[in-house]
Amino acid sequence: MLKTKDILDEKDKRLRMISKKVEFPLTKKDKELISTMIKYLHDSQIDELSEKYDLRPGMGMSAIQLGVAKRYFVVVNEIDEGEFETYVLINPKIISNSVEKIYVEMGEGCLSVNRPVEGIVPRYARVTMEAYDMEGRKVHIRAREELAICFQHELDHLNGILFFDHIDKKNPFKGKDEYRAI
Repeated sequence: MLKTKDILDEKDKRLRMISKKVEFPLTKKDKELISTMIKYLHDSQIDELSEKYDLRPGMGMSAIQLGVAKRYFVVVNEIDEGEFETYVLINPKIISNSVEKIYVEMGEGCLSVNRPVEGIVPRYARVTMEAYDMEGRKVHIRAREELAICFQHELDHLNGILFFDHIDKKNPFKGKDEYRAI
């Protein structure tokens, strides 16, 4: 079982690597890693399991956060109490986005960043992602609000970018009046 300590910390230089494109068919190792990521994210959002196994709650995880420099990430989104939607995006890219930008009012978080970080991380309010599923079929996913933010956050990981790189160092709350808080 994947533990919080297995997730790379922000100080690990591997998080700054640009992940490589995935070839199909997926390897057995990649399929197993994806399954492990899904289980962690699912269990981490259920209070009893999160406490029992000492999991830090998370909604998304990129392969690079586990030291695998391949272009895929997993998002497990709780849509209702105990009801989840799971997304596996391989070789993802944004093909369209809204003009409107938003930010997480409470501050964006990351499983690789074990400290509070204040500031505004501007993100598109809506994005359409093009990616491949585990069988290598092309998929298009439209996301908005929290899900859109999560997709952009995980896509950044594949490009060696951490969320706090988007925060203006001199003025961390720059854009507060320009963007919509969610």
